[in-house]
Amino acid sequence: MPTILVIDDNPSVGTALDVLFSLHDIRTLCAQSPEQGLDMLAREPVDLVIQDMNFVADTTSGEEGVALFHAIRKAHPDLPVILLTAWTHLEAAVELVKAGAADYLAKPWDDRKLLATANNLLELGESRRQLAQARSSERQRRGTLEREYDLRGIVYADPASEATLTLACQVARADIPVLITGPNGAGKERYAEVIHHNSMVKSGPFVALNCGALPGELIEAELFGADAGAYTGANKPREGKFEAADGGTLFLDEIGTLPLAGQVKLLRVLETGRFQRLGSNRERSVKVRIVSATNADLPALIAEGRFREDLFYRLNGIELKLPPLAQRPRDILPLARHFLPAGKPLGEDATRALLRHPWPGNVRELRNVMQRAVLLARGDAISAADLALPMVADTAPSAGDEPDRATIEAALARNGGVLAQAAVELGMSRQALYRRLDRLGIARG
Repeated sequence: MPTILVIDDNPSVGTALDVLFSLHDIRTLCAQSPEQGLDMLAREPVDLVIQDMNFVADTTSGEEGVALFHAIRKAHPDLPVILLTAWTHLEAAVELVKAGAADYLAKPWDDRKLLATANNLLELGESRRQLAQARSSERQRRGTLEREYDLRGIVYADPASEATLTLACQVARADIPVLITGPNGAGKERYAEVIHHNSMVKSGPFVALNCGALPGELIEAELFGADAGAYTGANKPREGKFEAADGGTLFLDEIGTLPLAGQVKLLRVLETGRFQRLGSNRERSVKVRIVSATNADLPALIAEGRFREDLFYRLNGIELKLPPLAQRPRDILPLARHFLPAGKPLGEDATRALLRHPWPGNVRELRNVMQRAVLLARGDAISAADLALPMVADTAPSAGDEPDRATIEAALARNGGVLAQAAVELGMSRQALYRRLDRLGIARG
């Protein structure tokens, strides 16, 4: 049950508010002096304070209320405070709102407005507590992950990336093939490196081969090697990727482009650990951890007869799904800052543009955009113009597209109630967010 502390020297005020809030399952504590109120705050968990502005008879300055507010603010900087004020104290109350008070209401107050304001602040406070708990748990998990595993410098902040990294580290020590799926530019090779460097063969070599970068007639020689004279231009024996990766990890990128003949030979190596170089009758043995990756729909290729089903199941011991950057939005700004030179900040308009852009090219596109922006930037900070993204990415929402209450409250919760950060996430100016909060009756906590 949430708790509100009422600090007012008029006992009837405390009684009236106690009755009002108890009807809505809110616990009320009452104090009749600033000293008693501060003492209760030191002893009792409180979610919201409603305080009077005047505690000395025959005075109208409100100095006692101002002093009480600053004392509460100093001891409990995140505790929301609503001011109850007479018209004579209105100017002082407005100044305190600028200093961080949640809101002010003139006496006699409107019960419905006071109750709505209090409920909004209590809900926001609960959201902040849940967010703080989630972030604390998140920090603990990430601390454990970073202490126990070699993450190869991967920059991440989104829960989707954390889940993918955690799974990569968990499967790394298992002697099982891993298939990484995801769009081009999402960072599949970096995750393959994480798997290798946390595996039982991390002291061995990590060898990468892009199967889509070679013509079909050369792919087998790349994989298995070739003896001298095996094909035109083969003047000396050539070691293949399997031999080079012996005792370590072989990363096969764009595995979906491997020709069917190469698929047959790859399957045999996976089943037996043995292969022959092109032009040779001698079998060679290797012990290699296979990690493969693709942006293709392998089951669809199987249905079309372009990829062997038995090879698919050999490669897909564990599937690691790497989501596109658009589906892990909390990674965007940390990655953008990572690609900037030290000390080069992002302007607010650039931040908004980055968050609104769909990133079809994923992390690779983001890296290229930031590198280009550094070259184009003329000011101290990177601007939206420096990013040279499509104009739609930096267009503020129209009136018909304004976010609803749930969307705004969720953004406020994710950003700890910081309006400037929530506005950036929502793609609005701070002034537009203020107006939207006022129209929806959401307190500026």
